[in-house]
Amino acid sequence: MPVPNFARKPALHTVVWLPLGLVASVASPLTLAQNTLEIPVPVAQPVNAAGATGTVLELEETAVSASADASRDGLVPEYEGGQVARGGRVGILGNKDYMETPFTSTSYTNQLIQDQQAHSIADILQNDPSVRVARGFGNFQELYVMRGFPLYSDDIAYNGLYGLLPRQYVAAEFIERVEVFRGANAFLNGAAPGGTGIGGAINILPKRAPNEPLTRLTAGVENRGFGTVSADVARRFGEQDRFGVRVNVAKRDGETAVQDQDRSLDMFALGLDYQGERLRLSADIGHQYHFIDNPLPSVTPTGRVPSPPDADKNYGQPWTYSKEKQTFGTFRAEYDLSDALTTWAAIGMRKGEEKNVLANPSSDANGVTRSTRFDNYREETVATGEVGMRYTLQTGPVSHQWVLSGSMFDNKDRNAWAGNFGGFANDLYDPVYVAKPDNTSFSGDMSDPHVTARTRTQSLAIADTLGFFNDQLLITLGARRQGLDVTGYDYNSGDKTSKYKRYETTPVAGAVYQINEQFSVYANYIEGLTKGDTAGATTTLPDGSRAPVLNAGASLAPYVAKQTEVGVKYDGGGLGGSLAVFETRKPVGIVEDQVFKEGGEQRNRGIELSVFGEPTPGVRLLGGVTLLDAELTKTQNGQDDGNQAIGVPKTQANIGGEWDVPGVNGLTLTSRVVYSGRQYINNANNLEIPSWTRLDLGARYGFKVDEKDVTLRARLDNVAGRDYWASAGGYPGSNYLVLGAPRTLSLSASVDF
Repeated sequence: MPVPNFARKPALHTVVWLPLGLVASVASPLTLAQNTLEIPVPVAQPVNAAGATGTVLELEETAVSASADASRDGLVPEYEGGQVARGGRVGILGNKDYMETPFTSTSYTNQLIQDQQAHSIADILQNDPSVRVARGFGNFQELYVMRGFPLYSDDIAYNGLYGLLPRQYVAAEFIERVEVFRGANAFLNGAAPGGTGIGGAINILPKRAPNEPLTRLTAGVENRGFGTVSADVARRFGEQDRFGVRVNVAKRDGETAVQDQDRSLDMFALGLDYQGERLRLSADIGHQYHFIDNPLPSVTPTGRVPSPPDADKNYGQPWTYSKEKQTFGTFRAEYDLSDALTTWAAIGMRKGEEKNVLANPSSDANGVTRSTRFDNYREETVATGEVGMRYTLQTGPVSHQWVLSGSMFDNKDRNAWAGNFGGFANDLYDPVYVAKPDNTSFSGDMSDPHVTARTRTQSLAIADTLGFFNDQLLITLGARRQGLDVTGYDYNSGDKTSKYKRYETTPVAGAVYQINEQFSVYANYIEGLTKGDTAGATTTLPDGSRAPVLNAGASLAPYVAKQTEVGVKYDGGGLGGSLAVFETRKPVGIVEDQVFKEGGEQRNRGIELSVFGEPTPGVRLLGGVTLLDAELTKTQNGQDDGNQAIGVPKTQANIGGEWDVPGVNGLTLTSRVVYSGRQYINNANNLEIPSWTRLDLGARYGFKVDEKDVTLRARLDNVAGRDYWASAGGYPGSNYLVLGAPRTLSLSASVDF
């Protein structure tokens, strides 16, 4: 079985100076068994010409675990402390150590997911200073704001492929790692089909069978009785354990920390893999059912911002709900044609259904609300795939890592909606349950909706990473040619109503220079790509009146966002981190003289600091700070030039710590502080929500019972019980508010058999 690519270097380094004429005799046989490479290094017995014994050098035995992931490079090793990995997937460039890439990213491990009792991707990203969690427009979809730009949950990748994961909410039990890439990435990953991803990308790695047998049962409970049970079972079989099987199942049900809000989730995941001498295969099948009854809705302010209500009280209506059922599958193969040439292919499909009954309120400053009923039914069918090859060669003193990749994506949306827009009044602070209004407006067939949209993308990418001075300097150059093809259809007749088909080439240029073992400096130019907007029917004139748009229905060329970034990275063995300075300019559509055209711009500048690792034994750190200036630089009629974008704090900070209590073996205390600065809720910047700070505390205790590993975990989020508006907007141009989660106590117990 081929030995995987290791981390760039060991965590600790020892330099030994030997006197001239010293001869060392070292026997170091290599043993490969159970997917583990063991390198025993015995004591060296140096002697000089006179036979005198010199200084004895002892080196610790090193063990490198092979990954069961279907890639030649294997899973990137964990960094000291185990909360993050040393790197991760950098798009089509493959798995890279974080010190060797001209970009910044963080890969959160399954160990962190378990220890923090995370339920979803949003819970995991509470650790990231470059990301803030918001909500999709009109429903309960998780949405992530990265470097001030939204990333829809639709646009998360699964093992490098878009569109396969459940669209609104992804259970943490599916996840081995969450890889957060910061910044524009159209070359590396291709344009996200949902039209976001300018500020960053998220890739989810599926679980694979580890080298040792695994049988883990977990049970947990939260305040008000919300309960979780799950099982994680994995085995390897056959000659040299080449075949792997991993099964995950979970059930959640009960009332959450929000009064009368019930959640139910069922998930199943099967991961298969084969590790051959040259051939590696993997396959995944997943299913998730997620239901929220009487969910706490978003609130749209109609003027001044209302004070946040009690976070544990529910101002939603009991007849509202959100229901989602998703099934997906993937297959990936990788084959080494030679030691220098590797090819790969991957395909995936997803079938999804969603049904919602919503009544999201608008509110004045006094909490007087008005809500309307809105129902929708949605079906999705997604097919996606990728092929590629990587080739390494040496031309004189210069090394090359060539990569060539082609990808495709096809999504059919079937949609229908119904509603009653007469509305009903209520109170945000003292809500009254009202009878469900009958629907009076309809569009499409709710029992058998037509195809209303079809999105197709195709791309071809090529790049070369050139290494100079024994790869101390790495320069990456490449480009991707991408096609975006979007067709709209009438909800009722199914007839084609719009067509958008455009092509764009997005380049990349990056350089990273390793000054020494501890420091790397880097710079990059890379672009983001999204579909251009389509002109609406009317526009607002400077005097406040409405007027028709003369080119209504016209579509703009794809928006190309341009990013430049420089930074420095640090690896001290026990403590790592990075400091980045970046600027991203994204075009937006505006209306001038009643004509819709490209001309607007949002410019986001920022500084990001991230830290991670175990600087001293038993103490772990994770977090950082992001300073962000998301400025509207070119707005319609210049009326908002210089203002800040909706829902983007100027300061974001996350810092988490863990402390292994001395003298109490297995006991660890944890804490996390999350801070977000104030956020504007309109482009005029005369309305805002205040800054907020949240403190989370926890503990875990690991011990053995009858040779079985048992771990007890406790976590109290929002310790102070603060009521606050956590986010504003998320969907471009919208200003709805999402209430922060109430004080929540989570308890769980895991047993490894």
